[in-house]
Amino acid sequence: MITRRTLVAAAAALPTVPLLLPHAAAASSAAAEPEASSGLLPPAKQAVAVGSGGAVASVNPYASRAGIDVLRHGGNAVDAAIATAAALGVVEPYSCGIGGGGYFVYYSARTKTVHTIDGRETGPARMRSDSFVDPSTGKAIPFDEAVNSGLSVGVPGTPATWQKVLDEWGTINLAEALRTAIRLADDGFVVNDQFRAQTSMNEARFRYFTSTTELFLPGGELPVVGSRFRNPDLARSYRELAREGVDAMYHGDLGRDVVRTVQNPPVADGTTVTVRPGLMGLSDLAAYRVILRNPTHTTYHGLDVYSMAPSSSGGTTVGEALNILENFQLSPADQVQALHDYLEASRIAFADRNRWVGDPAFSDVPTQELLAKEFAKGRSCLIRPDSSLTSPLAPGDPYNPTSCSPQGTGSQEPYEGPSTTHLVASDRWGNIVSYTFTIEQTGGSAITVPGRGFLLNNELTDFDFTPLQTGVPDPNLPGPGKRPRSSMSPTIVIRDGKPLIAVGSPGGATIITTVLQTLLNRLDLGMSLPDAVAAPRISQRNRTTTEAEPAFLNSPQRKALEVLGESFVLAPQAFTPSPEIGAVAALEFGPNGKVTAVAEPNRRGGGSAMVVHETP
Repeated sequence: MITRRTLVAAAAALPTVPLLLPHAAAASSAAAEPEASSGLLPPAKQAVAVGSGGAVASVNPYASRAGIDVLRHGGNAVDAAIATAAALGVVEPYSCGIGGGGYFVYYSARTKTVHTIDGRETGPARMRSDSFVDPSTGKAIPFDEAVNSGLSVGVPGTPATWQKVLDEWGTINLAEALRTAIRLADDGFVVNDQFRAQTSMNEARFRYFTSTTELFLPGGELPVVGSRFRNPDLARSYRELAREGVDAMYHGDLGRDVVRTVQNPPVADGTTVTVRPGLMGLSDLAAYRVILRNPTHTTYHGLDVYSMAPSSSGGTTVGEALNILENFQLSPADQVQALHDYLEASRIAFADRNRWVGDPAFSDVPTQELLAKEFAKGRSCLIRPDSSLTSPLAPGDPYNPTSCSPQGTGSQEPYEGPSTTHLVASDRWGNIVSYTFTIEQTGGSAITVPGRGFLLNNELTDFDFTPLQTGVPDPNLPGPGKRPRSSMSPTIVIRDGKPLIAVGSPGGATIITTVLQTLLNRLDLGMSLPDAVAAPRISQRNRTTTEAEPAFLNSPQRKALEVLGESFVLAPQAFTPSPEIGAVAALEFGPNGKVTAVAEPNRRGGGSAMVVHETP
């Protein structure tokens, strides 16, 4: 007899299983059903793959296989990235999907240039700077009340992003890119421990909404590990996008269903929490546009580092920290000092981020000044080898870059949901994608669009509900059409004109420190890329304490850093019941077309790295 344990063990052991599966005999109501011997087992996970012909790394083997299949049939990195992203919307629905947004970084091998797309969600036209303030108290509404509401839902940017990048750089159309994901949503995937754990973490708030309970709590219960989870409603939504293009979302029935849900969330009978309606209207969807932005750029010991400009703070904050660290000698011979310098540079860069970065359409964001070497030199003078700075550290003035002394007082880093997902892809021609997209925290707003199979984002909670400091301009207050500040940091590193690394991560504000620490592990501390990804993580974001993973808390480096004044706390439970920071997907490029694809070996249940032609 095949047991649940047998099924899970077999799933881990099988090397290859076709992703395109036989269609189910009849569409279910998106429930999970026991899965015994249907041949639906997922492709095997592997954290590292080395080879040629192109590569994909993501958090899920179903999704990575979708991208690799596109590459094997002649598609390019952009085509593969969208196929992977669409599949992630099926198998990682609590982290991403067409109800959210993100940032897309693309390296063109033909022109040897980096391009970026800002597909961040926007505030509705009716949103005001005080939309998250309770008029009866004059204070910010409780965060939990904001999260689980239509008020937190921003205008989605993911469908427009997919269409834009395919139009600009792809070789297939949206319908072709969605094909595998449609089959996967129709036929289902095998529920693993990770999916059940994430459902369990969100169970209480999922029960606030009838549509979410029906989809993700089949029969009123948590999905069973080893069962099949179908989502024919999402397949129908994807088919609508395939048939009508993104007009289905921004001008059609799909968008009308989104707006209806935002304005009238399907609250379950007996729900005692306050669920606020949202402000989004049909005109907000019709007005949405992605933005083709110039990437951020800095150099680090001769390497060119490209990432995402504001509205994301990822490129400026990672870049500023690298510029600060360029003034120090990080060495594997003294990892404690290297980690100390990393924490202090991150603390300083976050102080500047919180003060200066927001949507550049609404405030004067000094992107170039924040990335200036002179500014970093001035800020680096704060770092002492034998002591740690005290947070909250005051920001610097990028318009007065030679000043070492901080001006005024600092502010605590505002909350930012720790979910999101990231993927990387490359092709045989040398094109590269680093793409981070999200619905904000795990489970988004917890509101599923009835009959549509996807969760809506709670991205507008990335705005500051009230000014961080009285009398100091705050570039990240809510506004109509405004994009909330993000920490997403999809990054591409180039050496001597040739790509070296593509990297990114989920994790809210810890995305920035995860990308930064991974780069330092690889470039300064002599680690291979797989070791750089696997190493224990610590995250300092201008807070009084530094978050750390359990493996670091048990390390000798912890005690040595505490002598220097650092204080550590256990990282929160972000994606699973285990305390973790980030979930990297990365590529490294070698000579003669060699590529090393890397995913997490353990975090978030372990990721999936694949190449087209694997080196024996």
